[in-house]
Amino acid sequence: MEIVNNIDSIRQKLACSRRQGKSIGLVPTMGFLHEGHLSLVRRAAKENDIVVVSIFVNPTQFGPQEDFESYPRDLERDALLAEEAGANFIFYPTVGEMYPQKYETFVEVTELTKELCGRSRPGHFRGVTTVVTKLFNIILPDKAYFGQKDAQQAIVIQQMVRDLNQNVEICVCPIIREKDGLAMSSRNTYLTPEEREQSTVLSASLEMAQQMIENGERDAERIRKAMEELILSKDKARIDYVEIVSAHNLKPVQVLSGKCLIALAVKFGATRLIDNIMVTVAQ
Repeated sequence: MEIVNNIDSIRQKLACSRRQGKSIGLVPTMGFLHEGHLSLVRRAAKENDIVVVSIFVNPTQFGPQEDFESYPRDLERDALLAEEAGANFIFYPTVGEMYPQKYETFVEVTELTKELCGRSRPGHFRGVTTVVTKLFNIILPDKAYFGQKDAQQAIVIQQMVRDLNQNVEICVCPIIREKDGLAMSSRNTYLTPEEREQSTVLSASLEMAQQMIENGERDAERIRKAMEELILSKDKARIDYVEIVSAHNLKPVQVLSGKCLIALAVKFGATRLIDNIMVTVAQ
């Protein structure tokens, strides 16, 4: 496996593979890899001849009071894990390489980014769609792999690819969880032992919602209120949102029907965690 920092270099190396008829899979990450990321790398390795893992903590998707400077970074550890999982290249550019002086072009998906995380993180998705577009232009992957944990991100990127006729297949892969149900995230390392223990209420609330639906409940507000009550039974939890929305347009639903996303964002101390499940209810 090779670590490449330079855009021209990674383009040249991949052009050589492409001329040989090899398919290319891209796994975009911000590094500090965990089993969730590695599951994407392993799937990419099964489905492509060449796998590129990008590691770039993207400043344009962080707000002024967010954790860009403190976001965990460990390239040496990431390189070992990525190679083990089947990566051929790590693309590890600097901020200056990706956003040179006088940079002023951004990509924005307008409506889908107004909901859920977009309300409390203005500008976040503009940063995501811009950097992902740049990665697609640099790597020219046949397939790109994203986790279902960032469900809104995946839906936004799928919209962007359709709208801009980007020639890449978006593969959304299942959430990987710890044994106690907490969705894996690089930010889990921020949690204190007490916050970590209480954070399992997130997956428990989603399981409860699933059970309510299986038992015939279709009223979104009843499900949402029950989830909020359970989450707030933990004294460290502060809810950003608990929402039940259409999986197609991310607009809130009153009665569950068709494909719906049940999504939440909750802070434990200074750490903001997200989680979700997708449900399909017969119409």
